[in-house]
Amino acid sequence: MNYPIYLDYNATTPSASEVIEAMLPYFGTHFGNAASKSHPYGWLAENAVETAREQVANLIGARPKEIIFTSGATESVNLGIKGTFESYQGEKQHYITALTEHKAVLDTFAEIEKRGAEVTYLPVDSSGNISLEELENSILPHTKMICLMWANNETGVIHPVKKIADLATSRNIIFFTDAVQAAGKIPVFTKGIHLMAISAHKLYGPKGVGALYVRHNHDLPKPLAQIHGGGHEKGMRSGTLNVPGIVGFGKAAELRLAEIKAEAQRLETLRKKLENRLLELSNTFLNGSQQSRLPHVTNIAFGGVEGEELLKMVNQKVAVSSGSACTSISPKPSHVLAAMGLSSDLGRASIRFSLGKNTTESEIEMVLNWVKKVVLELRKP
Repeated sequence: MNYPIYLDYNATTPSASEVIEAMLPYFGTHFGNAASKSHPYGWLAENAVETAREQVANLIGARPKEIIFTSGATESVNLGIKGTFESYQGEKQHYITALTEHKAVLDTFAEIEKRGAEVTYLPVDSSGNISLEELENSILPHTKMICLMWANNETGVIHPVKKIADLATSRNIIFFTDAVQAAGKIPVFTKGIHLMAISAHKLYGPKGVGALYVRHNHDLPKPLAQIHGGGHEKGMRSGTLNVPGIVGFGKAAELRLAEIKAEAQRLETLRKKLENRLLELSNTFLNGSQQSRLPHVTNIAFGGVEGEELLKMVNQKVAVSSGSACTSISPKPSHVLAAMGLSSDLGRASIRFSLGKNTTESEIEMVLNWVKKVVLELRKP
């Protein structure tokens, strides 16, 4: 198949060749169940899992025992939020999040609202930033959790995580961050953070595996298990462990830790070139902050074109996303861009370009030529 140039690395990344190589033996030769404690097949699988647990912990600055393996970030989010809600069962509960969170977070909060939780959804400004003052003013005596993503998946905007963590610590409130787009792309930390969701397939690991960081040694409740049946993962997530996936996750984390700084600098240079040249087109706008954002992401609105047609034509040669939740009938504007104040038309005519390890300068040149050609063609009267 003649694939287009891939600039949708925020959606998923290809597994690194080293990751695939590390995983392969655990599909066949070393096929043991990590919970089989009585023979070498199980011992070897368990050792591989524990090595990976340490590798993932190292990526985010955690201890291995604080890593709970899951099927991905969506499960981690559900475990963190629903599990915390259930741990406070019987108490009046209030949670704080933002309108620009991933749907995994927003839909999970909608679910616990049905069960009686109060949820405050913080607005953002036109750059996608929350107000720390508004965050602090939203805290109530019965606030149990602040849940804010590290970096936005559509715009790349980075929240002031350290300040949020300090605020949560000062008020003795659980701080949960969805770090899916940040971990492996920029340095992250766990100080002041109680829960963190991460995913392997966003950092050149396999799909179907993720983790929830659960901080130890504090007096606030830990989330209660949402999947029962065997007491795996310290009783927090039952089920036979996906040993090949976990091994791949660990290898991917190890690789990212080694190359994160140099790769971020390389991608930021390419991103700036792409962004600056596209913004030379009239009636184009950058969505999101220019100050604090991921180095490999840009989200650009193209005025004067119809969004569905723009995306369809661009994707003939460049694989990108609009950041919209599309149905088969008509695309809806992104909830993130809508929260930032973009009109429906401009929101639909916005494209997220996310670069990655395989992105080259020559590809960026080809993307620039093609996108400019498409936009100018669509703007013809």
